[in-house]
Amino acid sequence: MLAIIAPARLASTRFPEKLLHPIQGKPLVLWVAERLEAEVPDIARYFAVDDLKIERVLRDAGFNAIMTRANHRCGTDRLAEANETIGADAIINVQADEPLVAGGQIRALEALLKEGASMATLATSFTTRSDFLDPNQVKVVISQEGQALYFSRAPIPYNRDDFENFDDAWVTEAPAYRHLGLYAYQADFLNTYCALPEGKLEAIEKLEQLRVLENGYSIQVGLTDEPSIGIDTAEDVDAFEAYLDKKG
Repeated sequence: MLAIIAPARLASTRFPEKLLHPIQGKPLVLWVAERLEAEVPDIARYFAVDDLKIERVLRDAGFNAIMTRANHRCGTDRLAEANETIGADAIINVQADEPLVAGGQIRALEALLKEGASMATLATSFTTRSDFLDPNQVKVVISQEGQALYFSRAPIPYNRDDFENFDDAWVTEAPAYRHLGLYAYQADFLNTYCALPEGKLEAIEKLEQLRVLENGYSIQVGLTDEPSIGIDTAEDVDAFEAYLDKKG
């Protein structure tokens, strides 16, 4: 059995209670829930929540919500706790603040699991120099076999010969990709992952997927050109609303 689980934590440092923030009159978390229902209606979908306010909003709208502990160190641990109730053999982890998650992205992750990946994620090409330099846009470099070599908030690879002058065109063609916060796991590997201690690289970069690489496991990376807007700040809400207005 394959299941989609979206960890949905109410607290947010940069944007307090962002999952309940109304966008055109609807809480953000419901934009994500409705998007998933429309894009992948054939896959079981759950939200792993830590607060009754989010649970109530989801359940009142007819979506599945599983209450989890509030003190998890990361979303992956919340995912694993929720799956103790669900019992899925494979899990796709969707972010509860990604209202444009696409069915094609989820199918790509499903395919990587079927091909034998224990853990997989997605990335897309950068299009602008400013995004490539932004520490909130996570970079990933991959091997010729499509496995992640490293994730970083720093601009990798470093353009040693012309760092001050490289432009959007260089970024578009560079062997670096913008990591998207979607993951897929075999359930047994998810449990292995959560049992690992926090890694030194993870602690520095604040990127929990580095725990996997630091402990010698691999992450398969699929490439996508489908758009994504993550809501981390009030400015991101403006960008999503502009997208909605343009779409009509």
